[in-house]
Amino acid sequence: MGKKNFNAFVKRQKAEKKRKKKEEKRLKLEERENGGGTLNEMIAYVDEFGNIVDEPPEETPEVKKEEDKEIE
Repeated sequence: MGKKNFNAFVKRQKAEKKRKKKEEKRLKLEERENGGGTLNEMIAYVDEFGNIVDEPPEETPEVKKEEDKEIE
C-alpha cells in the first residue's frame, strides 16, 4: 500500500512544479508585453578603459596625429 501513496505524492509534486513553471512563464510574458525598458535604457557603452558604462562617452576633440602635422 505504500507504493500507492507514493505515486499520489509524486503526481502532486509534478503538478505543483508544472504550475509554478507556468506561472513564471506568464509573469515573464507580462513583463515583456509591458515593455521591459526603452532603447536608451538597454544601450551600454564602453569607456577608454574597457569598462561597460550606462552613460555615453564625453565628446573629445580629435587630436591630429604627428604624421598629419608633418604633411602640412
